[in-house]
This record gives sequence, C-alpha cells and structure tokens, in this order.
Amino acid sequence: MNAAPTNIAAPRKPRAARKSTSDKPHFRTLWISDVHLGTVGCKADHLVDFLKANECDTLYLVGDIIDGWKLKKNFYWPQEHTNVIRKILTKSKRGTQVYYVTGNHDEFLRKFVGFELALGNIKVVNEHIHTTADGRELLITHGDAFDVITRYHAWVAMAGDVAYEATLRFNYWFNRGRSLLGMRYWSLSAFAKQRVKAAVNVVSTYEESVARECQRRGLDGVVCGHIHHAEISQRHGVTYHNCGDWVESCTALAEDHNGQIRILRWVELDHLNQRSDAKVTPIRASA
Repeated sequence: MNAAPTNIAAPRKPRAARKSTSDKPHFRTLWISDVHLGTVGCKADHLVDFLKANECDTLYLVGDIIDGWKLKKNFYWPQEHTNVIRKILTKSKRGTQVYYVTGNHDEFLRKFVGFELALGNIKVVNEHIHTTADGRELLITHGDAFDVITRYHAWVAMAGDVAYEATLRFNYWFNRGRSLLGMRYWSLSAFAKQRVKAAVNVVSTYEESVARECQRRGLDGVVCGHIHHAEISQRHGVTYHNCGDWVESCTALAEDHNGQIRILRWVELDHLNQRSDAKVTPIRASA
C-alpha cells in the first residue's frame, strides 16, 4: 500500500501536440467537486481561472457541480457560471476525458446513468474506479451515500442546506465589514466545521464510512467531496482524498504523471474575492 505523498515534483510540460498550452502545468488527472453552479456563493471566476491555467488528461467532476436544489427553488445563473461550463466543454473538445460523477445536489442526472449517457468525451457516472500512474485503484464518488443525514433524513439535509446558505450570506456582509476595517477574510462555516463538536463528529463519521467501504472492496483509496473540506489522510489502510469545494476553499486534487496526488489551493482562504452581487447580471426565470 502506498502512502499518500505530501509533495510532488514539478509537473512535466504538455506533449508537443499541445503547443498552445505548452507554458501551462499539465497533470495526469484533476479532481474538482462541490462547485454549486446556480448559487450566489459559487466562486465561478476563480474556477475558470484555474481551468484556464491547468491542463490534464482526465478531469473528474466529483458531484454537486450544478446545484439543482437551488435552481429548482430560485433560478440564478450569471454569465460566470456559463463560462465554467464552456471551459469544461472546451477541455473535452481538445481531448480531455471528463467524468461527471453525480452528487446529491445534481441527483437529477442519476436517472440518465443507466443509459450510459456520454457527450463526446464527457461521461456521466455515479462512481468510477480510477487507476493511478503507479497502479493504485481509487474509488471516485461524491460521497453523499455515506452521509447518514443526507441518506436517511433528507429533510434535515435540506434544512441544513438552508442554514449553510444563510451562513454564507452572513459571512459575505460580515467580511465586507472586516475588509473595511483592514481585517482578513474569516469563514464562519469553516470555523464551525472545525470547532463545533457535532459538526466535527459528522465529518469524522463520514470519513470513516467512506474509508471502510474502500477497505471492504479491496481498493487502495477514495476520492470524494460532499463535506467541503480538502484533505489527504490515511484511514484503515486506505488513502482518503477529499477535493474540497469552490464555494469557500477553492481547492482541487491533482495527480502527476508518477501517480502522486496532492491538494491544489488555488486561492488562499484569507484572500477570497468577496464580490458584490451588483457586479454580475444573473439570468432569472421569467415570472
């Protein structure tokens, strides 16, 4: 069993055929999750910049990319969110294999998985087994199936989602005030996940459940999302990888051409661009 690496060598440059992107880092695999397109909290601009700056052979979208829960209640779709979709389609057109792994917020796509839905180089799946360059087998899953609250108490999950959105909105105005006072960005929701005992217990239980499932299947590790907390750790003899999110932390996972995986933090949490809603023009459903 290979331990999770903490550092990787500088990524090799793209093949000669990719002349237009020869100055960009080229990874064997990239994983992103929990983008939540269709919500005010989505950091779409940062994600577009990330996708422009990094190339890969395979891109995994590890669930909750489109937030169907929010769009069903209140349609919100600014141009920045369209730009994310366009960038993913462009990568696919240029040869990147894209796997869209369904999550609980985009569960409307799960009904199409049985039909083996594929659009060019984009495949929609509920989970996937990824083999790294050094031969390890990783389960790729959003992870909501291992969250007892989401799975067995849907109404609690819905209520929690409303509370989380309210926290993000409060965070926005709270940090605008901090910025005016010359203070750095501070995340209330991240603080709660790390310090509130109940939240810590839920996260810990989730991570244990995912790791034990990999152990049961005889796999070397897992890549998941769902809890918006990027991490690489060892649990029960398997390597647990979490992509994080693009609502607060702006993180992804990257595999180099030797099979080593690390967390990429695109924007430091203390310096996230807390942009005014007035600077975007959302497409709203007609009355």
